[in-house]
Amino acid sequence: MSLDLNAGRLPEEHTLTNIPRLISRYYSERPDPSDPAQQVSFGTSGHRGSSLKNSFNEWHILAVTQAICDYRREQGIDGPIFVGMDTHALSEPAFVSALEVLAANGVETRIDAGCSETNGEPGYTPTPAISNAILEYNAGRSGGLADGIVITPSHNPPADGGFKYNPTNGGPADTGVTKWIQDRANALLVAGLKGVQRMDYLQALKAPTTQRFDFIESYVGGLDQVIDLEAIRNSGLKFGVDPLGGAGVHYWTRIADRYALPLEVLSTRVDPTFRFMRLDWDGKIRMDCSSPHAMAGLIENKDRFDVSFACDTDHDRHGIVARSVGLLNPNHYLAVAIEYLFTHRPEWSAQAGIGKTLVSSSMIDRVAKGIDRQVVEVPVGFKGFVDGLMGGSLGFGGEESAGASFLRKNGGAWSTDKDGLILGLLAAEITAVTGKDPGERYQALTERFGAPVYQRIDAPADREQKAKLGKLSASQVKAGDLAGQPITQILTEAPGNGAAIGGLKVVTDNGWFAARPSGTEDVYKIYAESFEGDAHLRRIQEEAKALVDGVLAG
Repeated sequence: MSLDLNAGRLPEEHTLTNIPRLISRYYSERPDPSDPAQQVSFGTSGHRGSSLKNSFNEWHILAVTQAICDYRREQGIDGPIFVGMDTHALSEPAFVSALEVLAANGVETRIDAGCSETNGEPGYTPTPAISNAILEYNAGRSGGLADGIVITPSHNPPADGGFKYNPTNGGPADTGVTKWIQDRANALLVAGLKGVQRMDYLQALKAPTTQRFDFIESYVGGLDQVIDLEAIRNSGLKFGVDPLGGAGVHYWTRIADRYALPLEVLSTRVDPTFRFMRLDWDGKIRMDCSSPHAMAGLIENKDRFDVSFACDTDHDRHGIVARSVGLLNPNHYLAVAIEYLFTHRPEWSAQAGIGKTLVSSSMIDRVAKGIDRQVVEVPVGFKGFVDGLMGGSLGFGGEESAGASFLRKNGGAWSTDKDGLILGLLAAEITAVTGKDPGERYQALTERFGAPVYQRIDAPADREQKAKLGKLSASQVKAGDLAGQPITQILTEAPGNGAAIGGLKVVTDNGWFAARPSGTEDVYKIYAESFEGDAHLRRIQEEAKALVDGVLAG
């Protein structure tokens, strides 16, 4: 897809989201439950949409929250539910709607305690802080378990809203859970919200079941169990972080102050228009910390710091800027993080493996072989790593879209959802301990294992086309080779857990491609990688695209 002429630039005033209109539509519009585009739909991570498209409004959130209450009752989940929101404009009204339903259903609900920057009002909560709070509460319990709701559309544009459920394991809900909630919520929409219990927001805030919880203290206070903060503190280096106006905006100053880190917080600004963001590749505002266009501001300042980093709006993704190379490709940093962690965490089990998604770089497989660790390959989505991180059979789980988490130093679970904060701090630790930044560390890996080239191509696809692509099968690959090399694997299920990948992956010794529909946007994606250079990668892409075009034409 072509690069917009304004990519990497600040947005013009007239292009910013009209926030009053966005909020008004949240309350004034009613979804048509017979229109698939206006139904509740859980993709790879929750329900997302916009009030401007009638796909994310008050009725959606009332219905989804009631469905979660019903699901909890059916499953016997009777502990507290931890609820947090990010800084998107639609997150706060969705928070209000959710609390009205939770309180009316008598669910013990823990919301952010607020801080001086929010004048005591409930503030913003990163996704990993919710996950960590769930795990901390449930540790050692067999009953009365907690779960959580995270109100965020992740890095999506300012006009979007999102709402996701994390069950008692602290991670993203699996497809069985999300389908149950989705179906129940849509039934409530069809019934005109009959069956939804609700009370006034001020009443809900004062309800005995609504309790304030200091997410910042709970999360920040435990970071020294995960990261070698002493090494960072004593490094003599300088680090920078840009929260990109996201949910961790009030966390970073506490982290720097509490642990006396040489960490400069570049901005604490919160603005729901996100006018301070550089435009992404398509000219849209998108808080994608893995995008060189969205991250142009931090990249321009790379020489001010030994390493700097940023997180997306709910702080579950990371972007690492090294003085040596600028913004690291997410796959490159995953490989660096894995090689470092498994050689610098002596208390981790010798059997702990490495979790990766099918569309992550094969460099990870080569690094894993070099450190004699097993790779567990799962479909796209972080939910495939949850059980492994919980039980310690995985030391690390990561995906190519710059989301990852890993264990505490003692081998215990820290967050079973993606955690951009610890991945940023890890980049500082790596630099402090080894004397080389992550860009230099990756260069050393390429000298040992080869230098892959990797690219993802997105192209428009409607619902019908995406459904076809989701049913790709091995029988549709007629060739015996790919870009001149024998095909060694054709995968429609993930080797790590046997789950359907919703697409297809074709592998050779020195290259591969995977084709799958997006779970959140009207596009399909072709991921491809070659260890033999750009020309070989283009051949792989051409043959992959020919296969996809044939499916769409059929």
